[in-house]
Amino acid sequence: MRVIATVGLAGSGKGEFAAVAERADVPVVTMGDVIRAECRERGLDPAEHHGEVASALREERGPTAIAEASLPHIETALEESETVVVDGVRSDAEVEVFEERFGESFTLVGVEAPFEIRRTRIDERSRDNVEDGESLAARDERELGFGLGEALERADVTIENTGTLEAFRDRVREVLDA
Repeated sequence: MRVIATVGLAGSGKGEFAAVAERADVPVVTMGDVIRAECRERGLDPAEHHGEVASALREERGPTAIAEASLPHIETALEESETVVVDGVRSDAEVEVFEERFGESFTLVGVEAPFEIRRTRIDERSRDNVEDGESLAARDERELGFGLGEALERADVTIENTGTLEAFRDRVREVLDA
């Protein structure tokens, strides 16, 4: 059993990491899906209220709320697969949830890229780039406020995503095959 979670700021490459995993038939549990489901439960559009609801969940249920809500999805995926990727860790508190549950079978991968590269990527993909006019800098600040920086510091493996897309994909496959 292996649980590989990714942590990184918007546009760093977490989604591409997940896409590489899926192409390798590794199931991916996306923590953002928990937030999107909660948005819909509250009658809100996830595209417009994702960040707001993420903050609200953490305020209402504590800093580990989203990680804890993801655990059943991870455990279900592990019934069918030896390895599962968890997309979107946002805090050191969430890392602790996964470390406690999965122990030595848990690996945290930090995906990093400079601000300007991330901004270009987000502008080019024209999705998820701005919530209610929130700038990338403001989004970074919000996510760092959750403890994302501390989580990045705890990464077992760090991938600097500054080269070609194929080089990044190769590095992801190395991590998945390790």
